[in-house]
Amino acid sequence: MAGINYGLKIVMHTDSPLVIVISGSMEPVFYRGDVVLLRSVPPSDIHVGDVIVYNAPMYSYPIIHRVREIKTVNLGGKVERCFVTWGDNNPVPDWGEYRLYPTPYGGVPCVPAYAVDAKAVMVFPKIGLIPLWIREHL
Repeated sequence: MAGINYGLKIVMHTDSPLVIVISGSMEPVFYRGDVVLLRSVPPSDIHVGDVIVYNAPMYSYPIIHRVREIKTVNLGGKVERCFVTWGDNNPVPDWGEYRLYPTPYGGVPCVPAYAVDAKAVMVFPKIGLIPLWIREHL
């Protein structure tokens, strides 16, 4: 099993090629316990409608949500791509006017490109339910 994970890391260009969905925020596309295969891509290859995985400093786990809009923001004098995201089952964006994503240069209303880990490419339904149950109950 370790060999498969190592091979996926190389082929998919990411340290975490597989993630288990832990919430219902992306239903009906992904459900709790689904395993999603990820591939690292440059920010220029992320488009509206893509599902990305990103890290936020206040969470201990990665977030997997859909890109709804692409903006540009000034981060330390450099113009960067920034992604407005939210779960398909959520009524509002993850970040916005009243909840800013924290960066070293101040808060922004979107996910900066540097926080994006990978893009979702395939889902394996429900195969992560047992590991998810073990993590939550033991």
